[in-house]
Amino acid sequence: MLGLLAKLNLWEELTSHSALHNVDSDQILLMNGISWDIYETLLQSCQNNSHYRFKYLEGTLEIMSPSRRHEVDKKIIALLLETYFIDKSIDFYPLGSTTFRREAAARGIEPDECYCFNYEKPVPDLAIEIVVTSGGIDDLLIYQGLGVSEVWFWRNNQFLLYSLRGNQYEQITKSELFPDLDLELLANLVMSGGKPKDLIAKFRESFNSIK
Repeated sequence: MLGLLAKLNLWEELTSHSALHNVDSDQILLMNGISWDIYETLLQSCQNNSHYRFKYLEGTLEIMSPSRRHEVDKKIIALLLETYFIDKSIDFYPLGSTTFRREAAARGIEPDECYCFNYEKPVPDLAIEIVVTSGGIDDLLIYQGLGVSEVWFWRNNQFLLYSLRGNQYEQITKSELFPDLDLELLANLVMSGGKPKDLIAKFRESFNSIK
C-alpha cells in the first residue's frame, strides 16, 4: 500500500505540472493486480481529495485527474438536465460523483453525474460519463455489474446512450427514461460555450414551447 501511495504522490506531482499547460486532457493512471482491500483503503485515504476519480474492475484500478474541460462539460450538462427535471416536475435525486461499489462483482466507480428518479435507491437509474481522453477501464462493464439502468457518455461532442437489457447493455438512440428529451439540442448547447444562464434559458424555452 505504501508503494502505491508513493506512486500516486509522484503521479500527482507530474499531473499538476501538466495541468498548467493542458486544460483539455484528463490524466489517467492504470494499475493491475490491485486487491479489493487496497482499493477500499485507497478510497478511504483520498476521501477528502475530490481531485481524483477512482474506477475498479476485477483487479484493475484506474485513477483519473479530470481536466478543466471535463469539469465544465459535466457541470453544464448537469445544470441543463436538472432544469429539465424541475420544469417537467420529475422527482430526481442528484448523487453527483458518489462512489458506488460491489465487492461481490469486484466493481466500483464514481460517475461524473448520476441520478435516481422517484425515490433514492442503492444504485442510480442514470449515470453520465464525460469522456475527454480515451483509454482506461470500460465503464459499461462496471455499470453492468452494478445494475445501472441507463448510462450516457458525452464523447466527441455527442451523447451515446446505453440501456441495460438483462445483464448486457444495448446502445439506444434516445433515452428510455426521458423519450421526449431533445438530446441533439442538449449537445448543441453544451458545445456552444455560452453563458450558463443563457444556455438554461434557451433550453427551458425549447421544451416549454411544446406545451
